[in-house]
Amino acid sequence: MPSAGILVIGNEILSGKITDTNSPYLCRELRGLGIDVARILTIPDELAVIANEVRALSDGYDHVFTSGGIGPTHDDLTMEGVAQAFGRAVAKSGTIAARIERAQGHAPNASQLKMAMIPKGAQLIDAGDLWFPVVVVENVHIFPGIPELLRKKFESIRGRFRGVPVLLKRVFVKRRESDIAEILNALLGEFPELMLGSYPKIGEEAFHVLLTLESRDAGYLQRALDALLRELPADAIHRVE
Repeated sequence: MPSAGILVIGNEILSGKITDTNSPYLCRELRGLGIDVARILTIPDELAVIANEVRALSDGYDHVFTSGGIGPTHDDLTMEGVAQAFGRAVAKSGTIAARIERAQGHAPNASQLKMAMIPKGAQLIDAGDLWFPVVVVENVHIFPGIPELLRKKFESIRGRFRGVPVLLKRVFVKRRESDIAEILNALLGEFPELMLGSYPKIGEEAFHVLLTLESRDAGYLQRALDALLRELPADAIHRVE
């Protein structure tokens, strides 16, 4: 299946001043599209670090998504970092500069023109009703750090990404994890390709463990679920979704 890496860029994330919500959003959306997110990195606003990590992710995965660092200020270094990763220069995009001017009704100042400086040869993809397009270099998709904008931009290009979606079943169990561990181990022995998760819930009165069963094969998933339900005591099952 297609793979993806996510690069979150920003000192504000590493310092804890801002909580990253973009990578969880991308993980959920990409998984629903059948894209396996294999790695998430959070790095500082340092040009060499950005360039090195972009290149490594680009070489390692089918798709790369960056978040943050594309505004008008001194610490917005993502465009330059992506350019450096591929040995390119940055150049002013006349298309983006014209869009900035149309959006605000007058010529952009120097800081605003910084947002029109993109890696040479980058592809521009219209982002729905947003004036600023999605910038793509090789297999790297460059997104803003503002969650609302990132989500709108991703929605506008989600049709470009397709794999086989992962199907999910949830079983809520009224037993401790240690009570059902042997059943889970045996299930994986019988269904080795099953993606099985076991998540204890503290303070939840109705159930103690949430089990998740995942597969891209609907028949395989159903057989694994049926096998699990046969082995669990009937009074241990709170509900199945």
